[in-house]
Amino acid sequence: MSGGIGRLYRGETTFNFVGRRKIGFGFSLALLVITVISLYSRGLNLGIDFKGGVAWEVPATSLTIDQARAVLDENGISTTDAKIQTLSGADGVRIRVQVGDQTPEVRVKVQESLAKAAKVTTQDVSVAAVSSSWGRTITEKALRALVVFLLVVSLFIAWRFEWKMALAAIVAMAHDVLLSVGIYSVTGFSVTPATVIAFLTILGFSLYDTIVVFDKVHENTSRFSSSRVSYGDITNISMNQVLMRSINTSIAAVLPVLSLLVLGSWILGVVALEDFALALLVGLLLGAYSSIFIATPLLAIFKQRDAKYRVLVGQLSLGAEMTRLAGINTLAARARVGSAGSDEILPESEVNRERVSAASALTHPPRPRKKRSRT
Repeated sequence: MSGGIGRLYRGETTFNFVGRRKIGFGFSLALLVITVISLYSRGLNLGIDFKGGVAWEVPATSLTIDQARAVLDENGISTTDAKIQTLSGADGVRIRVQVGDQTPEVRVKVQESLAKAAKVTTQDVSVAAVSSSWGRTITEKALRALVVFLLVVSLFIAWRFEWKMALAAIVAMAHDVLLSVGIYSVTGFSVTPATVIAFLTILGFSLYDTIVVFDKVHENTSRFSSSRVSYGDITNISMNQVLMRSINTSIAAVLPVLSLLVLGSWILGVVALEDFALALLVGLLLGAYSSIFIATPLLAIFKQRDAKYRVLVGQLSLGAEMTRLAGINTLAARARVGSAGSDEILPESEVNRERVSAASALTHPPRPRKKRSRT
């Protein structure tokens, strides 16, 4: 495999992640500002499980969403905040109507009206009432689980690597959770218990992707321990070496979630999967992004303050020099052009020309044989 894709696959790229960290930090800061503004002005669209309410499910054989809205209007229930969905399952197509908490009398009247509109019996219309206290209990348990998870993870990373890596990893995970919440606030997606479970699930993936990079950084730190190499160089080399692995891991995780969301929810109509799959998709993408553009650059900033690396702050080996430090010995990987720090690579024709020139320079014409004199 040749060209830029081949060099990416073999870990021979020389992208300057540390030198361009301000781009990633600036982008994340802008998203965090939008998150704070949206949470303050709009808040979250909490599902029935968190704010309490009533849900009716009725067979949709002869009932439309417009007719369901009309039933709510007839019973004096505002349809502004009502959530009406069409569900598909083994028992056929059903319509779910969710509204805020109602009195028992109103619940019965709506149940009878929906049964009449759908031309089914009252027993065919299910009614479920959820108290908001149940949602608060779930939220409190999720927060406790999150705190315990972060504490255990911090102790493990500090023991396995060092506390600065633990701090960078925790900041990256907090970044992922905050931006995930912000996306739900901006888009108005409903927050359900499945969403909370998905958020806790993606923390594990975000941490895994970060640990993959940190392990390579730890390995290269030992490798360059006796050399005058800046921590920025160690970080850049490590990130380029595992970049393809991070991309492959993210793609392998995102594709099943996409199929779950597109095929399961949007095509087959299993709406129950939508909340979980959507939160997973958002979290997976943010986790892959934060491990490269947030966690590892933050680690470089923390480590550059150590006495060993403080005198080397700002010293970055870029382009061909990074290739030399990384120990990439292929001629194609060393064929860099442009100023220091350029990520451009010579075209394959130029690389081949260099191969020919190098081969010619090492090939000498045969020395002529001496003629033997005849006696």
